[in-house]
Amino acid sequence: MGKLQSKISFHTTKYRADGSVGQTGPAGAPQQHSPAHTDAVTSVAALRPDLCVSGGRDKSVAVSSWRSGAALRRFIGHEREVTKVTSALDSNRVFSASRDKTVMMWELHGASEPSQHFPGHDLVVTGLAVSPDASQLCTGSRDNTVCKWDTETGECLGRAAISRNLVTHLCWVPGEPYVIQTSEDKTTRVWDSRELQVAHTFPAKQHIQTCCDVSQDGRYCLSSSSGCAGHGAEATLWDLRQTRGRVCEYKGHFQTTTSCVFLPRGPALAPSIATSSSDSTVKVWDQDTAACLATLRLEGSGPLASLAACDSSTLLCASSNSGIHVLRVSGGAEPALEEVAAF
Repeated sequence: MGKLQSKISFHTTKYRADGSVGQTGPAGAPQQHSPAHTDAVTSVAALRPDLCVSGGRDKSVAVSSWRSGAALRRFIGHEREVTKVTSALDSNRVFSASRDKTVMMWELHGASEPSQHFPGHDLVVTGLAVSPDASQLCTGSRDNTVCKWDTETGECLGRAAISRNLVTHLCWVPGEPYVIQTSEDKTTRVWDSRELQVAHTFPAKQHIQTCCDVSQDGRYCLSSSSGCAGHGAEATLWDLRQTRGRVCEYKGHFQTTTSCVFLPRGPALAPSIATSSSDSTVKVWDQDTAACLATLRLEGSGPLASLAACDSSTLLCASSNSGIHVLRVSGGAEPALEEVAAF
């Protein structure tokens, strides 16, 4: 993909829940800020109520205010594309993974150099999850391994390898020692981080599992599937507590579903999830009924890589061609999804 231009220009298409097209026009209404990255944005994560952290093909890690679009910090240290970023809630530390096979830790209010390095994987690092207290880090790679690290010392506390387990994503279960992991072997695994052993493996899907997320109450997890021409590309809700089985599926994307997130509970919206896709659309779904509540197509954005839920009404979406999009989710009789800014 070509590098981002200093001024982004694109169109958005809004869809009603029934799939019919609403108003379409040039994206003059959304605020256009200076891009956080000079190339494709590969990952975005919520950092604090007003802040986010992102990583991109430009090898940098950026901390930005999603309300103003202002870049507050930029960390340079990786030798190749940044693949994943994450942070513990309300922490001053952010973590980044890269195609250079390393993971780095950065201090939000510290020096511009990484405060800790975590080398040890043999291939690109594709999974990154930090414990709620930020004391431990789990990483995963296409080298079939999952590693656990002490964030203070940088010491590797454990390493587990499973044949064909090409890791695609990791996320930590809130308040628990468990880590969810998706894989190119089409499975979703639950790891016990204490001994770094697999506690449960959900039944394999028909396609590669690309991403995962966990509900704030720790009861459910989501995984998303690759797909093409309408085959596959679903998100799946799994029960972590009782049956440890599949609860329901969310089908509607035309190409690979690249990211899936639970939306924080809001007063005007039923429990909901959001998904992004290589087909340039973001969808919001009713978690319980699997009904699609709203769809937004980001014209010209290219494949969408990552979603982050900032609050019950704000989503961030990382794109290949047009930076980070700020999306507003509104509830009511006719839930809607609209773009309000990009940076």
